[in-house]
Amino acid sequence: MKTDTHPQYFPNAQIKCACGNVIKVGSTKEKIEIEICSNCHPFYTGKAKLIDTAGRVEKFKARQAKASTEPSSAKKARKKSQTGK
Repeated sequence: MKTDTHPQYFPNAQIKCACGNVIKVGSTKEKIEIEICSNCHPFYTGKAKLIDTAGRVEKFKARQAKASTEPSSAKKARKKSQTGK
């Protein structure tokens, strides 16, 4: 059999969250950094907070605001002109 085929195992590896929480686990990596853990995740904490790294929430809110301010007659006129009727 081949020797040294398995990676090194660290029984006291540390996982560090962005919120500052440190979890000790066994892993093949000595240090792991994560963005969210059970101490700061909204599902576990019951706190609603938006985690948005690419601006998707702002884009969605802008589309919703634009759609709510546009009158319904303009929507119907636009649909008719697009279908060719």
